[in-house]
Amino acid sequence: MSKQVLQERATTLLALHQPGNPVVLPTVWDAWSAKLAVDAGFAALTVGSHPVADSMGKPDNEGMTFDELLTRVAQITAAVDVPVSVDTESGYEQAPKRLIDGLLGVGAVGMNIEDTVHGEGGRLRSSSEHAELVGALRAAADVAGVHVVINARTDLFLRRDGDDADRVERAIARLTECARAGADVLYPVGRHDPETLRRLASELPLPINAIAAPEAADPASFGPLGVARISFGPFLQFALGERAREILARWV
Repeated sequence: MSKQVLQERATTLLALHQPGNPVVLPTVWDAWSAKLAVDAGFAALTVGSHPVADSMGKPDNEGMTFDELLTRVAQITAAVDVPVSVDTESGYEQAPKRLIDGLLGVGAVGMNIEDTVHGEGGRLRSSSEHAELVGALRAAADVAGVHVVINARTDLFLRRDGDDADRVERAIARLTECARAGADVLYPVGRHDPETLRRLASELPLPINAIAAPEAADPASFGPLGVARISFGPFLQFALGERAREILARWV
């Protein structure tokens, strides 16, 4: 894929992030699920590490290699003609340049990067360390000549890190550092109540990503809270798996 096409797709992806009018990026894991989503009318996709790993028989949290992930992403971008973002977990212990060049090489134009370091016992990066990584990724993308859409994620809520009383404030401070370092989107991942989500959207300086259970959440509920992007994590695959089990159970 040419640099011009990659940059056009990156520009398109970034422009879809409109607070109050969120873009829905269905979380896919292979060419089949990607085509299913695009045929349904979605304008962009995100590739989830958890469902990809499950589809390979590997554990999440970097149980697969970066090269294995890239192989799958290449199959997806060959099958659909829309911008694709990729969950790169904590970076698979790769240098920022390798992450950016690898993603662009298989036609992806966006990425998630989280602050849990799976290769180091699951420790949480400090705020400054995570922001430094985001800055290095932005610099690597600048050198590559494509504005890769960086979605900076914090796992404070998932991990229930520290005291409940100030977790929102700490997440806002952490992600604000990432915004200053060059992120485009901020992802305080977790299933938040409406007031928390509204606060995150209003106090963070960039568009935010919310996670949703596609078979249960109200699609219209996120826009009024200021959300700019919705993804499904592993929940679309889970929902399809549950329905498949129901069908298969009729034949056992």
